[in-house]
Amino acid sequence: MKSLRLAPVCLLVSGLMCALPALAQAAPLTPDQQQLRSIYQELVEINTTESAGSCTQAVNAMAARLKSGGYSAAEMQIVVPAGAPKKGNLVARLKGSGALKPLLLLAHVDVVEARREDWQRDPFKLVEEDGMFYARGAADDKAMAAVFVANMIRFKREHAAFRRDIIMALTCDEELGASSQFNGVDYLLKSHRELIDAELALNEGGGGQLDKNGKPQRHGIQAGEKVFQTFQLEVTNPGGHSSLPPRDNAIYHLADGLSRLGKYDFPVHLTATTRNYYERMAKLESGQSAADMRAVLLDPPAPDALARLYAQSPFHNASVRTTCVATMVDGGHADNALPQRVRALVNCRIIPGEAVEDVKNTLVRVLADDKIVVTPVGRAVSSPVPPLTPELMRKVEAISADMWPGVPVLPTMSTGATDGRFLNNAGIWTYGISGMFAEAGSSGVHGLNEHLRVKSLYEGQTYLYRLARELAQ
Repeated sequence: MKSLRLAPVCLLVSGLMCALPALAQAAPLTPDQQQLRSIYQELVEINTTESAGSCTQAVNAMAARLKSGGYSAAEMQIVVPAGAPKKGNLVARLKGSGALKPLLLLAHVDVVEARREDWQRDPFKLVEEDGMFYARGAADDKAMAAVFVANMIRFKREHAAFRRDIIMALTCDEELGASSQFNGVDYLLKSHRELIDAELALNEGGGGQLDKNGKPQRHGIQAGEKVFQTFQLEVTNPGGHSSLPPRDNAIYHLADGLSRLGKYDFPVHLTATTRNYYERMAKLESGQSAADMRAVLLDPPAPDALARLYAQSPFHNASVRTTCVATMVDGGHADNALPQRVRALVNCRIIPGEAVEDVKNTLVRVLADDKIVVTPVGRAVSSPVPPLTPELMRKVEAISADMWPGVPVLPTMSTGATDGRFLNNAGIWTYGISGMFAEAGSSGVHGLNEHLRVKSLYEGQTYLYRLARELAQ
C-alpha cells in the first residue's frame, strides 16, 4: 500500500524532473535581447502593407526608439517623398572619426499583403509559439530592421569609437519592385544621397540554412542579384459570336506560345559568385551531388547533371540561368463571345550581364507567333556584382566560424531582387548577410504563416552587431 500511495507522487516528481532540462534550455533573455524583442514586436505589429499600412508610422516609431536610446534630432531624419505621406524613410547616423567612408545598414519596413482569413494566426500580431515567431514581416524584413535599431542603440550606449560613421536606413516600398514610384532607396539616392552615401552596405538577401535536424548547415553572403523584368504578352482579335468559331482564336495563340515558353530553358551563364558557390559546394557535398556540382562548372555544363540538381531544388536552375515564367493571364469579355483581347504577364529574372533587350528577343523567338506582341512592363534595374574582397570575407568568415564552428560561408547570387541593386549601381557595394538561419525551403516569406526561429533572431542580433563593429573599426 505504501508503494501504491507513493506512485502518483513519484510520477509527478518524475514528470517534473523530465521537464527540468527543457526549462533549463530556455535561458532568460539578456537586456539587449529584451530590448530587441520589444522593438521587433512593435515594428511587426505596425501594418506596412501597400493597401492599408504606413511606412511613415513605422519609421516614426523606430525614431522614437532611437531617441529614447540617446540619439538627438540632428542624428536622425525622416524623409517623406512629396505626395506620398505614408512612404516615409528613416535615416540615422552614428558619427565616427571620418577616417573611412561610412558603413550603411539597410532594411526595408514595408511588407507584402496578408489577409487575416487566410492565416492561421493574425498576421499583424507577433506570436511566439514552439520556438518560432509568426507574423507578416517576421523574417522579411522587419527582423533585420529591428536588429539594426537595437544595435544602433547599443553602439550609442557603449560610446563606440569607429573610423567610419554607421548609417542606418529603414526604407519603404522594396516589396513593390518596379511598380513603385517611391522606392525609398532609389528616392534617397536621387534626392538626398548625402544622407546614405557610404563605401559599403549590409542588407537582406543572405542568411543561413538549417539541415533537417535544425542544425546550421551553411551560412550565405549574397553578392549580386538577378535583374527583375516583367513582359506583357498580348493577342488581339476582332472577336465575334462563339457559335461561329474560326480557328483564329486569341486564347489559343497565347496558350500555344506560353506552352512553348514553358518548355524552353535559357542558356547556362555562371557569374563569378555562382561559380564560387558551386566550387565550394562541390567540396562539401558527396557522391552524385558533388559530382553534379563539379559538372556544372564544366564548359559546357553537363545537361544531365543540371537536370538532377534541378530535380533536387529549383534554386539550382534559377542560379545558373535566366528564367521567364508566366504569372498572370487575363482574357475574354463574355462566355458567349470570341475573345477580342488576351494578355499574360511573364516575369523574367535575368542573370547579371545579360541584356534585357536580348531576353525580349528570345521571348519573341520562343513564342514563335507574330500575333503575340511582347512589351516590357516597368523599367529593369540591372547592377554590377560587388566584389567579395579578401578583407571582407576574412571578417565575415571569422565571426561566423566563432559562432557556428565548422559551418561554411558560401557566396550566393540572389534569384530574387533587393534594394541592393540601386546601391550597387551608385557605387555603394552591398552585401546580403544576416546571421539568421532558417529551414530549407519556404519560411512563409510572401506567403502564409511567415515565421522565423526565435533563436535565429537573437543570433542575428549578435552576428550583425559584431560584423558592423568589425567593418566600422
